[in-house]
Amino acid sequence: MKGAALKYSVEYRDAVSLSARSCLSNLSQPFVIRPINVLNADHRYRFLPALWLGLILVFAAPVSRAAEAQQAGVTIVLSAPAPLRKLLQTHFKIPAALPDDTARAAFMRRARREIGALLATEGYFSPAVKLQAAGPDGARVLEVDPGQRTLVTRLDIEFRGELADADTPERRSRIDRLRAAWPLGIGAPFRSPAWDEAKAALLAGVASEDYAAAQILDSRAEVDPAMASANLSVVIDSGPAFHFGELEVSGLDRYEKILLLRQMPFQVGAPYRRDLLLNFQARVQSMPQFSSVIVSIDPDISTRAAAPVKVALTEAKTRHVAIGVGFSTDNGPRSEIKYLDHDFYDRAWSLSTGLRLEQNRQQLTAAVDTLPDEHGYLLSWGAATEATQIEGLKTARHKLSATRSRTRGQTEMRLGINWQQENREPAGGVQEVNQALALDWQWLRRALDDPLYPRRGNVTELRVGGGSKQLLSDQDFLRGYARHQIWWPLAERDVVSARGEIGYTRALSRLGIPQEYLFRAGGSQSVRGYNYQSLGVLEGAAIVGGRALLTGSVEYTRWFSGDWGAALFVDTGGVSDTLSTVRLSAGYGSGVRWRSPVGPLAMDLAWGVQSKELQLHFSLAAAF
Repeated sequence: MKGAALKYSVEYRDAVSLSARSCLSNLSQPFVIRPINVLNADHRYRFLPALWLGLILVFAAPVSRAAEAQQAGVTIVLSAPAPLRKLLQTHFKIPAALPDDTARAAFMRRARREIGALLATEGYFSPAVKLQAAGPDGARVLEVDPGQRTLVTRLDIEFRGELADADTPERRSRIDRLRAAWPLGIGAPFRSPAWDEAKAALLAGVASEDYAAAQILDSRAEVDPAMASANLSVVIDSGPAFHFGELEVSGLDRYEKILLLRQMPFQVGAPYRRDLLLNFQARVQSMPQFSSVIVSIDPDISTRAAAPVKVALTEAKTRHVAIGVGFSTDNGPRSEIKYLDHDFYDRAWSLSTGLRLEQNRQQLTAAVDTLPDEHGYLLSWGAATEATQIEGLKTARHKLSATRSRTRGQTEMRLGINWQQENREPAGGVQEVNQALALDWQWLRRALDDPLYPRRGNVTELRVGGGSKQLLSDQDFLRGYARHQIWWPLAERDVVSARGEIGYTRALSRLGIPQEYLFRAGGSQSVRGYNYQSLGVLEGAAIVGGRALLTGSVEYTRWFSGDWGAALFVDTGGVSDTLSTVRLSAGYGSGVRWRSPVGPLAMDLAWGVQSKELQLHFSLAAAF
């Protein structure tokens, strides 16, 4: 409209407070801008509406954003003793903001309830939970004072049943041991998980020998929060003593029951022992004829004199073919194929045949393993032909063997007789055809917490063997070998291992003795920093086996995560024809460790001090 000035009025959708503080805060509220026509307005005030609008936009927008940020950005910081902070952070959820008093009240009710329940599991039954006012940074502190920790002040463990009824020195001693093994003693902090674990351990201790039907009749934990004390009482009934009865087998189709009877580490009528039951299950599970095994007894007191041992199993497939590929810096790329038959000749014998092709080794093998007899001994018959070309030495070997072995617990013993004929061609040396019929005894003990990735334990191996010219051998010789490796855990993720080897073949000369009864060293499993089997005796331009061996190794491994780690190591070793003339070669370096899905992987970079070469050692195998 001509001659009219345009003004603006600001109308708040909510009521406006008259206080300055409320005015500033209300600037953040939504508003509507409406135009008003003013006739004959003084031109001096023509720009005032625009000025006011500019001021509103300049101040309202930042203040609005600041207010919104303050409301949405209020943080709550948890303050609690360090041992409890992780528990609360893991299981108690803190909201992003508390917009009003109603939300704060609801949050504090939940906080006192949930934090109290969490702290009670750790023995704190009178905590104080407070929410401090917001500080200059707008953050609120949720203070948690756990109060005094509850301690065990009284403990009463009562035994009933046959264990307590018969007053014999053996049972009194067992009761004393059970009481002494109770982990939650007087003066110990009372924790709910520890209380449950202690009761479970006590029950397992009673039920592990004789008393398979043991049960807890009553258990109480009386907590006095004011005195921070806990009175504990447990009543356990051992029930009657049990004895092993006959086997009751389900799932057996192709095989005879005798196959299981020979694996039993106990006899019918023997006192019940849970560890023997578990050992029996482990033995059967390790047999290739079965894919799954569950061994148990029914703790029915009516059968206590001869409790049936129930074996539920699933038979494995009788025949299958396995194909695998792999690679190692010792032998290069590898491919292999195996055929397995676990019911050979319909006698539950195991037949295995295989062809392995590597860059410097080719091998064809066949073996038959019979069933263990009543004493646990089994017979293995084998045949093999092999060709190798390593460090200038070319060999072709044919072997026949028969071995009697037995495994008991962690110990394995073998006694075998081996015949072999070997054609050796050292580069620049004398070609020979050697023959030996050797008797070989081996003792091996594995005491490891994990067979693939040990952190604690040791492995010890002893071997003695030899041959005579009077019995199809070209040379009289006696070979001895010893190896020991040990692992120590330094911390949760740190492991140190050490290994030592010594071997000696007593003979007038190494000539006429097959390489299997001599020694060479070097490679990823021996002295790193040197080629595979490159430490030996120089004959012509080839490295051949010597009669004396010494090696040693120390390795430190640090695991950075569940599957990845790094290692530092030092290796040393040497081979000669006499122990006094062995010259040790050293290597040191570092490597990567990976617990791969198909087995352990190690990649090491090692420097050979004597060879003055940097060697990469790597191995990975995959089977499918």
